[in-house]
Amino acid sequence: MSDNEQKSAASSDTPVRTIIVAVALSLIASIAVSAAAVMLKPTQELNKSLAKKKIILQVAGLYEEGINIEDAFTSKIEPRLVDLATGQYSDAADPVTYDQRKAAKDPAMSEVLDKSDDIASIKRQANLASVYLVKEGDELKKMILPIHGYGLWSTLYGFVALKPDLNTVSGLQFYEHAETPGLGGEVDNPKWRSLWPDKKLYDDEGNVKISVVKGGASGEYQVDALAGATLTSNGVNNLVQFWVGEKGFGPFLRNMQK
Repeated sequence: MSDNEQKSAASSDTPVRTIIVAVALSLIASIAVSAAAVMLKPTQELNKSLAKKKIILQVAGLYEEGINIEDAFTSKIEPRLVDLATGQYSDAADPVTYDQRKAAKDPAMSEVLDKSDDIASIKRQANLASVYLVKEGDELKKMILPIHGYGLWSTLYGFVALKPDLNTVSGLQFYEHAETPGLGGEVDNPKWRSLWPDKKLYDDEGNVKISVVKGGASGEYQVDALAGATLTSNGVNNLVQFWVGEKGFGPFLRNMQK
């Protein structure tokens, strides 16, 4: 083969070799990324679980810097499940491992909400809901309820803690959302969260009265809206009212007060 023929053959082989090498490297990279994702998933799930437990301890007023979150949660918090249709405790699943968000996506474990009822814009609702009790012996000290609903840009997930009368707010805190920093994201501001304690959920007739209002809150049923974040404030108002209302924990809280 002449020098020209050899150069021509080498030249024609170069693109093929480049493609083969590129494909091989892509496959190796994909396998490595997939393997890393599988290996890291348990750690990521554990971190998510610990972050959620930390928020529950915080909203319950039981968190201290440096504590072992898992130990504190296990010793101070009693998870239970509530059947939202009956307003009674349920033993249909393990309250420690139950995933309410996952259940809400499963047609066998949830229901589609009618638009007229769905003021929180959650679309589907799990049949069972988690609650978290803080007790001293048999005496209930606080009840923590998970709440979620749509704001301006995202679904906000959080907890509201109630005092033993199950009508007075002890605290409110969100742990996940994608609202605008400096505006709707101010739901995380401790100053705004401090407006919630001692507000009342229901009036003397049992009607939901708690509300987030623009233009100056007054009285025991109102909380000031976030400045410059009307839609996020409306979302918080709607999700709180939903979860303490008839489609949420309302029937359960009434049963517990008897």
